[in-house]
Amino acid sequence: MKENTDDSGLGAIVQTVARWLAGLILTYGVYVILHGHLTPGGAFEGGVIVAGAFILLTLASGQSPGTGQFRRRAAVAFNSAGILLFLALAWAGMGGIGGVFFQNFVGTPEAARFTLLSGGTIPVSNIALGLLVASSLFLVFAVLAAFQFAAGRGERQGDEQ
Repeated sequence: MKENTDDSGLGAIVQTVARWLAGLILTYGVYVILHGHLTPGGAFEGGVIVAGAFILLTLASGQSPGTGQFRRRAAVAFNSAGILLFLALAWAGMGGIGGVFFQNFVGTPEAARFTLLSGGTIPVSNIALGLLVASSLFLVFAVLAAFQFAAGRGERQGDEQ
């Protein structure tokens, strides 16, 4: 049986459905990240869901077209931005003398309780960690896919000789 050696991905129907689903999955992941301080879930769970949307696109469209949606270079930039934003928030908590590392320094009025803006710095830290988790998980997937692609290519070249 001949193995599919092109990098064109799956069929047109699967690619179309994956593009439709990826938008819904991405929207749900962003929802989980933004509402993490109010509901179960948060940065890690939302980041995994967001990464899953890009992984689905990559699997459906093949390595080259899929990485066009979320390039590895962009994933590295988002990874760095996420960790730097998180550390900046943590250090900002130490702003005053005797401050505490990662202190929630933004006050919340009583009327804003249990709303999206009620968490002070926690929603911003959820966004930072969501970026970090999503980009890190996508980078792990991209590296593993590259190893698999290289291993499969080496086996095919060995069979040809």
